[in-house]
Amino acid sequence: MGTNMQRQAVPLIKSERPLVGTGSEWRAAVDSGDVILAEKAGVVTYVSADIIRVMNDDGTQSSYKLAKFQRSNQTTCYNQVPLIKDGERVEVGTVLADGPATEKGEMALGKNLLVAFMPWNGYNYEDAVIISQRLVQDDTLSSIHIEEYEIDARETKLGAEEITRDLPNVGEDAVANLDERGIIRIGAEVEAGDILVGKVTPKGETELTPEERLLRAIFGEKSREVRDTSLRVPHGETGTVIAVKEITREDAEEDGDELPNGVNQMIRVYIAQHRKITQGDKLSGRHGNKGVISRILPEEDMPFLADGTPVDIMLNPLGVPSRMNLGQVLELHLGWVAHAGWDISLDPNMEAEWKKYVPQGAESGAPGTPVATPVFDGVRPETLKGLLSTTLTDRDGNKLVGDDGKATLFDGRTGEPFTKPISVGYMYMLKLHHLVDDKIHARSTGPYSMITQQPLGGKAQFGGQRFGEMEVWALEAYGAAYTLHEMMTTKSDDVDGRVRVYGAIVKGDNLPPAGIPESFKVLLKEMQSLSLNVEVLNAEGVAIDMKDEDDDPSSTDDLGFNIGARPDASAKEDQVVREPEYQ
Repeated sequence: MGTNMQRQAVPLIKSERPLVGTGSEWRAAVDSGDVILAEKAGVVTYVSADIIRVMNDDGTQSSYKLAKFQRSNQTTCYNQVPLIKDGERVEVGTVLADGPATEKGEMALGKNLLVAFMPWNGYNYEDAVIISQRLVQDDTLSSIHIEEYEIDARETKLGAEEITRDLPNVGEDAVANLDERGIIRIGAEVEAGDILVGKVTPKGETELTPEERLLRAIFGEKSREVRDTSLRVPHGETGTVIAVKEITREDAEEDGDELPNGVNQMIRVYIAQHRKITQGDKLSGRHGNKGVISRILPEEDMPFLADGTPVDIMLNPLGVPSRMNLGQVLELHLGWVAHAGWDISLDPNMEAEWKKYVPQGAESGAPGTPVATPVFDGVRPETLKGLLSTTLTDRDGNKLVGDDGKATLFDGRTGEPFTKPISVGYMYMLKLHHLVDDKIHARSTGPYSMITQQPLGGKAQFGGQRFGEMEVWALEAYGAAYTLHEMMTTKSDDVDGRVRVYGAIVKGDNLPPAGIPESFKVLLKEMQSLSLNVEVLNAEGVAIDMKDEDDDPSSTDDLGFNIGARPDASAKEDQVVREPEYQ
């Protein structure tokens, strides 16, 4: 579980090595290939943000190119930063540049944060996490994400698609950030619905009247009918355009690449987002102790230590015993020892048993000294207890955390101390890839499936919430017949009924009765395809022609549009129909 969480960690804007590690962090960073190592010994002659040059001892010169703000497959930002200076001596294997989630050549996936194991008004119930507003303000857990959007101009049966700024029925404001070619300018701030690349596609033309033929002869091809098929920012997305890549067929042939058949031009737009930590984001330690942020408290309301230091995160103590991952508690205590510093000579008993297990050279450490507990050879509980008793005092000569790893915390709202001592220490916390901005979704009206006429599912399709079998059982158990009936008809696939209900709501009338769901008709058709003669009978026992019964034109005439109309032949291949605005 712990390795799974580390695999999902998001590179932060400022990486930080763990205070408590295993001693193998450098190996993970080097083997990942994210850091740049010197291939030969020599002297650095030039350093910039994107290239490092080294004059090697054998008289040759090596150049190392750095990746700058590239997009990874996880949409995170891949950036390398130089570590060495001009004139510095380097040996073979010296780390020249850090990559994403590394610091000084060591793996650095998260941040060392001051953690308290305590409940707080029920807000960290069921593994929820409470964090301080400081982490938001200081960009402690902020990350950069880069999305890629792609559009191509194809050759169609009706003519070639065209990348252009001249779009039909589009105001000047909508194309203000496009250049003369119709492509968004770099640096533009965009939000949902904004045009990134303007594109027009030829429309299927009907038989022209003599007047139209005359106009075509006078004005030429310019008067041809085209429809707007521009690339727009998807629903719920926002950010800054940082790069645009344009690939034409000629460019592709020169570079040895190939564009798909029928594609004349391809354009990729890269949009960067600066995402601060927020409610709904997922945090985790290195022991599988994951949780979702339920509340962000003002720094002044967070519990604080005796010297006034507020904690950064509050975790639920009930998340430890049932899962039996006690390593997080040991990390908490050792993290405090590493943060505060230690000196085993402060223990007057020079022959104490626990001192035998302190490695040579680690008898003392300044505040902020990182420590390593190798796998299967970590710190012993008695040694940890002894180190806690020999931590250094603060500037006032006080020890904030006792020998048992617990401290007296004070309520930030009242200033009163909590009744019992609380486990406090430093834990390495990761921000995971499950971000609320990618998952939050809401729909009023939207696209419908062509076959069943039911709303599509999923955020990508701008779909609705699935109301499945078990949800139906729940409404049946409550006896909520009218709600259940509405779910199965108006809110799902009663094509004509939802039009009439929509019109009634807009006009302020009472809701009309529901009609027959489309899925019922699909069922009939499937049974008829099995050579079963299935008929629908009315109250008098007379067979009903479902088509005549359902296609009531009055509601469509009243509203001025057909909310459930199927797409015409020129519609896209996804075979969905989106409801137009009410007129």
